[in-house]
Amino acid sequence: MNQYAKNWQALVNAGELASALGRDDLVVLDARVLLSDRTAGEAMYRQSHIPGARYADLDRDLSDHRRTGGRHPWPDAVDFTETLGRWGIRPDSQVVVYDAADGALAASRAWFLLRALGHRDVAVLNGGWAGWTSLGLPVESGEPPAVAPTHYDASFDDERLLDADAVQAHLDAGGILIDARAAERFRGEVEPLDKVAGHVPGAVNRPYADNLREGYFKRADILAAEFSALLAGHAPDEVAVMCGSGVTACHHLLAMAHAGLDGAKLFTGSWSGWLEDPSRPVVP
Repeated sequence: MNQYAKNWQALVNAGELASALGRDDLVVLDARVLLSDRTAGEAMYRQSHIPGARYADLDRDLSDHRRTGGRHPWPDAVDFTETLGRWGIRPDSQVVVYDAADGALAASRAWFLLRALGHRDVAVLNGGWAGWTSLGLPVESGEPPAVAPTHYDASFDDERLLDADAVQAHLDAGGILIDARAAERFRGEVEPLDKVAGHVPGAVNRPYADNLREGYFKRADILAAEFSALLAGHAPDEVAVMCGSGVTACHHLLAMAHAGLDGAKLFTGSWSGWLEDPSRPVVP
């Protein structure tokens, strides 16, 4: 059992994290990424990061491009737990993840990867790197000291991870599918990344940006009211979320957990995975 009374399982604010630096159970991950330049995130990390943070690369560590299933394929549990071991993460570690883009997109992906393994004490830094630096909190550069590798033995909860066929079955059974992409992409008016514009028939749209206010997640009670209205009486485990590639959708999973509505599922391949089979229907 973790010896610390104060642990975080959804969001943590910068002041709380700053006070916890140096805890022997704490592992901080920097997940900053620029989709326009995949080398920029690690360069930013080396220049300046929260003291002791390890760098988590969206493509190398939080996805597995040797696999199929959209533009950011979900990694195999064996490979991902080896990565956790390299970072010195144990099942009882308090993990905090942050990034710099749009309210924690890559950080929420890392958060849900750990949650899908059953890791409870993992949280995202609310406000991210911008919030941390705006308060003048400590930073460091270069690589942190090496840590002794750990062994992390766990497997993903497959009931929370859906492929395209499972998503269709989910919809056929009356489940809700929430698409986190911007409204114009959902409507098929623009498509900057994938080969076909539109959305999965039966999906509803809530852009992930609706979870935020001035770069921070909305209060839990506000998010609870907004998601409850969208769910229309459905339980969280009757909900699946998607986006373009299975990254942004995790923002909804984090927001729902913050709101006390934990348990929704992820369409891991999302729109890019749906399109891998051209016979699947789309709403243009």
